[in-house]
Amino acid sequence: MFDWIAIPLGILMRACYDLSHNYALAILLFTALTKVILFPVSLWTQRNSLKMVALTPELNALKIKYYGDKDAIAEETQALYKRVGYHPLASTVPMFIQLILLIGVIGAVRRLLAGTESLLSVYPSQQGGITLLVPLLAGLAALALGLAQNHLNPLQREQTPAGQWMTNGLSIAISLALGAFVPVGVGLYWIASNLLTILQQLALNAVMPPKKYVDYEALAKSRKELAGIEGLSANVSKEDKRREKADYKRFFSVANKHLVFYSESSGFYKYFRGVIDELLRRTNLTIHYVTSDPKDQIFDLAKTQSRIRPYYIGERRLITLMMKMDADMVVMTMSDLDNYHIKRSYVRKDVEYVYMFHYPLSTHMVLHTGALDHYDTILCVGQFQFDEIRFGEKLHGTPEKKLVACGYGLLEDLRAQYEAMPRTQRERKKILIAPSWQVDNILDTCIDKLLDQLLGKGYQVVVRPHPEYMKRYRPRMDAIVERYRDYQGGDLTFELNFTDSSSIFDSDLVISDWSGTAYEFAFVTEKPAVFINTPPKIHNSEYDQYPMKPLELTLRAQVGVELGMDELDGLERAVADLLTRQEEYRDQIHRILGETIANFGQSAKIGAEYLISQLKERQRHGS
Repeated sequence: MFDWIAIPLGILMRACYDLSHNYALAILLFTALTKVILFPVSLWTQRNSLKMVALTPELNALKIKYYGDKDAIAEETQALYKRVGYHPLASTVPMFIQLILLIGVIGAVRRLLAGTESLLSVYPSQQGGITLLVPLLAGLAALALGLAQNHLNPLQREQTPAGQWMTNGLSIAISLALGAFVPVGVGLYWIASNLLTILQQLALNAVMPPKKYVDYEALAKSRKELAGIEGLSANVSKEDKRREKADYKRFFSVANKHLVFYSESSGFYKYFRGVIDELLRRTNLTIHYVTSDPKDQIFDLAKTQSRIRPYYIGERRLITLMMKMDADMVVMTMSDLDNYHIKRSYVRKDVEYVYMFHYPLSTHMVLHTGALDHYDTILCVGQFQFDEIRFGEKLHGTPEKKLVACGYGLLEDLRAQYEAMPRTQRERKKILIAPSWQVDNILDTCIDKLLDQLLGKGYQVVVRPHPEYMKRYRPRMDAIVERYRDYQGGDLTFELNFTDSSSIFDSDLVISDWSGTAYEFAFVTEKPAVFINTPPKIHNSEYDQYPMKPLELTLRAQVGVELGMDELDGLERAVADLLTRQEEYRDQIHRILGETIANFGQSAKIGAEYLISQLKERQRHGS
């Protein structure tokens, strides 16, 4: 078989020698000719590589959508390959061609140099001396090719650095071994072939430019999203991993789970608290509470309440847990169920998923398009959400969900806490600046202008950044604190400890951009707020197709005043005016609260009654 391959190659190599009358030049000319002859195959390989890279965003989307379900990923990947006519083994064809060609070249070189005393016919491993430069040069040529392909080859450039060096390391090792144990002439061919491949790749990229075939922006976006999923729970300690594994096993060891709550972190318990208390008071239900926070307060609460069973499940393992969910009902505050990596149960199709809001505003601007589409039931804050959700269902042709006029329990709790707070008499009015953490928030755009308007004007100013801002951008906050070091302790205080929120409601006025804190402050204290019109957070570009405007936009001027970024010089006047009109705003905010928030003071009772009635209905039907 080797002869069959070597004979035609030997004929071509002999022709090159007859043309050049030099064995080394003949091998180099032969190498160049093989590149030209096989250029159509290289073009086919380039096209196949580009097809693979172009498919990568879709492949990454599949990995995100079915994260943790290897069988589903494999099945969907094969379906995608079939749809576009791609076969992954196609990428191995060039390697087999190169291997077959190399076998033929060895035979052709032997035939060409048979009976000669040319240095090209000796083996470096046997000859030693200067011939040992051949394996070294072969390794260097392979290194040069690898470094070039990292940037030029459309498939190799998309590998991780570790993958690139694994590919290059294998090529270098093969080149070193090959150069040592084959005739010098074959080593010369291999060196020339590696170097000419760099020029060949440049030609291929000129004929078939990768940017013409690949959406690199979509590729980068999909890679970032996948990296975000793969990075979940990356910093979990070994102790918490063991704990998570035990809790995961314990969760699925319990049969006939009726009700499960899922909390993203300890801070989300406050949205469930009222309903859970009602359930514990009125039923004998066992509440299974899954949290992705190993320090969630629920673990301490469970020590005094035996019918709360808490489980720590990190964000990564949560993907699998949700796929295998085996409860009758799951209550969550997490939007975008089934749109990304958190899925509805694959095990039970009859699980009822119930969404509870963790903010008291509209559904069609801040939430992503279709963020609530895969929930069965929504515990709505007020009638305005009914109207928004029903319009969205008609707009997108999605099935109607059960909508329950529940209310917003957190406001009730905050109001109770506020009314129980001791009232302190202050000589100076307290102004709280409470920004969001979104792009272009107050801290990043205009904090200096705001403080310039307030400091030295007889106010006690408190700046309380969003906890997420501190988590993500601590150096920025530290720079602001340092900039106002001389003011602290007098007119200005930075509140960087978030364990207590009572200071929010102890203020006389709040200044914010798009933070929900401003609305909580207004509805709880019935005092006005100043809203700075930094760019709003819009996750649904279709929100302006709705006939109703988002409350995030309309309520600003009703519970306070708005200032544009070009109107900040008027902040001092606006603050002074609001502080003198607090009684007027108290009546107005009280009316708006009653018109906006349903069942104020009764939300926990109504939410619990709905959950109880649904679970009883299931029992009656034997489900």
